[in-house]
Amino acid sequence: MLVKLEGLDFFSHHGFYAQEREIGNKYTVDVEVELADPKSFEDGDLDATVNYEIIYSLVEGIMKVPTKLLETLSMSINHQILEKFPLILSVKSTVSKHNPPIKGVCHKASVTLRLENL
Repeated sequence: MLVKLEGLDFFSHHGFYAQEREIGNKYTVDVEVELADPKSFEDGDLDATVNYEIIYSLVEGIMKVPTKLLETLSMSINHQILEKFPLILSVKSTVSKHNPPIKGVCHKASVTLRLENL
């Protein structure tokens, strides 16, 4: 079973260049987690699945800390989610920076990272 949170938008101060971190930019995060046994969710027990509010709070906290690389953000998101929810089989996050500072038109630059719970 896959659980997705899509289009989590933040205004954050990330970027390799100091000016990016100073000015800030819009970022979008998508998270996808894979869970094992769908039958364990039939009784409506929130402890048998993942809590969307907690995932959002984890992502929100990470996005508040200025970071140079999208890769670092994605890795931090995945590690914190796996740590909080050991029942997850895998987690995939995509972090997108809107209008990155490159020569030319680019709507978003994105990094996607998937980690398995070993």
